[in-house]
Amino acid sequence: MRLTRPLAALTVAAALVAFAAPPASAARPWREGPVATVGKLIWETAGGRLGLCSGAVVDAPNGSVVATAAHCVRNATSPEPPDEVWFVPGYHHGRDSYREDGWPVTGFHTPAGWDVARETARILPHDYAFLTLGRRDGRTVQEVSGANRLAFEPVPEGGRVAVLGYPAVSPYDGETLHYCAGETDVLSADEAEAPNVGGLLLSGCDLTAGSSGGPWLTGYDPASESGTLVAVMSVGSGDGHVVGRPFPEAARALFAAASGG
Repeated sequence: MRLTRPLAALTVAAALVAFAAPPASAARPWREGPVATVGKLIWETAGGRLGLCSGAVVDAPNGSVVATAAHCVRNATSPEPPDEVWFVPGYHHGRDSYREDGWPVTGFHTPAGWDVARETARILPHDYAFLTLGRRDGRTVQEVSGANRLAFEPVPEGGRVAVLGYPAVSPYDGETLHYCAGETDVLSADEAEAPNVGGLLLSGCDLTAGSSGGPWLTGYDPASESGTLVAVMSVGSGDGHVVGRPFPEAARALFAAASGG
């Protein structure tokens, strides 16, 4: 199916696009509970409410890098990152203790193409980011939680993928990890409009706001609670389609800046 309807505006907590879609299947709670290498980004907004996104620890030389979506960091409404952001790996009903349980974000790394002064449709292909975390009690997040392998494009077609995140809009409450699963479908110019070409499409998934930035994992290993991260949650229709944004070769320099490598 060709994805042709207009893009809706991005928000801090989620990105939604209006795709025509059949009714979505409900995302399911992750069967093994929280995952150590997957977590929740939390910050306090100017209005005193909590901003929410998802993310995942990726293997890095400094042991302190989380991959997420660029729109979780900067958007047209909030062009600069929040003053204080925390990443809580293995989050599970921890809203009241996220500062104690989490690692502080000390660096925000978004691609040059993510220029929030431009139209969303023009910058959507750059909707990925890396965050550098500080240490907690002298330890890195990777020492404590482990990490996922990071893959760059090209992403193989047809591989089995699990999309994880913390959806926070009804019927979900953002407090437990949910997922959808299926085969990777790399969108071509024949299947999608330009902003989504190269993205990964998964249908039949109703992950909502709050799951933005969540990992698209292949080869998940329950023993290490990790897999290979091939994309991050970028946009969704709210009625059946979600699109993940993979990391182009150009993202290697951004990753190096975040990881000290």
